Amino acid sequence: MTWLALLLLGVAVVDLVRGRWSQPVVPEIVGALTVLVAGALVGAGPTDVGVLLLAGAVVVGWSLLVRLATTPAGTPLAALLALSTLGGGVVLALLASPLAPAAGGPFATWARELPWSVAAADPDRLLLVVALVGVQLATGNLAVRLVLAATRTAAPEIIDSASRPSQALKGGRLLGPMERLLILGLGLAGQVTAASIVIAAKGLLRWPELQSPTEQAQVHQLTEYFLVGSFVSWSLALGSLALVAGAVG
Repeated sequence: MTWLALLLLGVAVVDLVRGRWSQPVVPEIVGALTVLVAGALVGAGPTDVGVLLLAGAVVVGWSLLVRLATTPAGTPLAALLALSTLGGGVVLALLASPLAPAAGGPFATWARELPWSVAAADPDRLLLVVALVGVQLATGNLAVRLVLAATRTAAPEIIDSASRPSQALKGGRLLGPMERLLILGLGLAGQVTAASIVIAAKGLLRWPELQSPTEQAQVHQLTEYFLVGSFVSWSLALGSLALVAGAVG
């Protein structure tokens, strides 16, 4: 899983940098360099250079397509291409995972010095968990946004009133990563039931918003928007747990 972890780490970094640095080129360079530098730190050898360059190319391609898809002129096709690029890279990394070397080098030495026995015993798992934690942040929000765009699931126009939340609220950008991190953390701790409670609680919190005696067409749009976005977000967190479980296995 070393190559997969390096790819996901590069994707997480490029998305985080792009969120703070809107200018092109710089985030892509930082993301690609992250893959190469992290590869060196985990002891990648000369035979791994081609794979690292390919992973870096996927990171750059993902970032450029995200830029294209998230512009005002972005189209569902651009969103689909971005998702396909990332998804294809992940699938290829998974298929090639039996050929990937175990994490070693300075990273493994550092991991062995950690006070946590699980991390010290399995540097590969630690590297994957670090990458997946990063993915739950900006990358998770972008994936949800791209899926909504690709499926043309548009947010309905909600008129501000005493009974309806303002569209100016941007808490979802923070709540999404917090929710995914909480699900991932509870799952890693073996508390899958508690993670399911988090999912159920979100539905209950949004229930009053999804009920309205008037403007039912708008409510149906809101319900679809909420369900699609939530299921994509939850799938990212649960999929991350499955990857970690596969790495342990």
